[in-house]
Amino acid sequence: MSPDGQRLVFVYHFVCQGYRTHQGTASARRPSDLEADLEFLLRVAQKVEAIREDLGSYGTVLADDVELAMLGRGYTLPGTGRAETKVEPVRKMLKFERDVAKHIQELLDQYRETRRELRLVPENIHKVVEVALQLADQPPLMPSTRHPGHAVFVLPAFKGTWAACAEGLAHPHTQEIRPITFDHTVADGRDDVVLVHLNHRLVQMSLRLLRAEVWSTTGRKRLHRITARLVPDHLLETPAVVAHARVVVTGGNDHRLHEEVMTAGGVLREDRFARLQVGDVERLLAASTSDVPHPAIQERLLQLWDRITPALLQALEARMRDRTSSLQRRLAERADKEAQDMAAILTELKRAIDRELVEPAYQQLSLFSNPEREQFERNRDFLRARAEAIPDEMVRETEAILARYADPQPRMFPVAVTFLVPARMAKE
Repeated sequence: MSPDGQRLVFVYHFVCQGYRTHQGTASARRPSDLEADLEFLLRVAQKVEAIREDLGSYGTVLADDVELAMLGRGYTLPGTGRAETKVEPVRKMLKFERDVAKHIQELLDQYRETRRELRLVPENIHKVVEVALQLADQPPLMPSTRHPGHAVFVLPAFKGTWAACAEGLAHPHTQEIRPITFDHTVADGRDDVVLVHLNHRLVQMSLRLLRAEVWSTTGRKRLHRITARLVPDHLLETPAVVAHARVVVTGGNDHRLHEEVMTAGGVLREDRFARLQVGDVERLLAASTSDVPHPAIQERLLQLWDRITPALLQALEARMRDRTSSLQRRLAERADKEAQDMAAILTELKRAIDRELVEPAYQQLSLFSNPEREQFERNRDFLRARAEAIPDEMVRETEAILARYADPQPRMFPVAVTFLVPARMAKE
């Protein structure tokens, strides 16, 4: 503990001894009250010690004031003298830490919002891997018996190039092969489970395989892009159809600005298509189960495909236009932020170079040899030229950013179709 903290603790013990000396005469106060006061003084001492560590020189001033106040001698507030001068760097450091914490929180909120929009939950990632393993004729993942109640799986022995997915599963000390999980909360703080994240080889190979299957030719397809699922009766009275499409927004020079999977659909009433709102489509998809309707129902729905295809494509195009309109403001904000960040970085770089250039030359240069002195001058000339080029570079970079975000154009690629059938119609 610092000398200031030790002094406060000494005062605390001094007051405690005074309380014990006069405890017999202070009959109006109960022992429990005295103990509470002593506990309060100890907390004050500990709190001031924490403040001293946080505020630097102010800790000494506050320690003196608390000591004088407890001894009944009064106290004075710290002024703008030597302590104020010493604490200024500490204030700047605390402000910097608060700004960093705020920025980290903003990035964390943005990350969580992206996960919600892209539905990057562990269950979905697990499902992607399961489907990819089936298409690749690989054995499925096996639940771990050592971790009951958790989404933990044992990676089987894969064939071919998929065998490389087992790299990194061996424990670094025991060399025991560890199970895997797709849930961050399960792997947090543990080294006996390996987290399979989006950049893990297993997930990357699964995504590449599914992406290739989506865009493969008709004769080579192994993945059906049309399915039927059941939904609770209270959410749907008649069957509905939902189309999934990939939307890519490109800007200047065909630079990809945004990409997402978009859905649009409608209900089928008397073989006619009635468009659903975006919220209704998301609610139906979230409530759908893995059960499929009777094959006769599936055949009947397929017979309606030719009649509902034009209306379903129109719903997708309308949804794409609405989504693109809402993205205009976000893309404009992103362009402004990139331009501001670029300007801030280059401005700080120019300021640092200028500070370096205005510093007087060191007298030790007379001790340098001629090659060293010439190299020093070349470095200063380079820094001077770099500082002079920064304003023009800022203009060029700003123009490049604005050109990259100029005239965004959406492009839509239909991917899959899902028929949703009420549970009561499953066996008709």
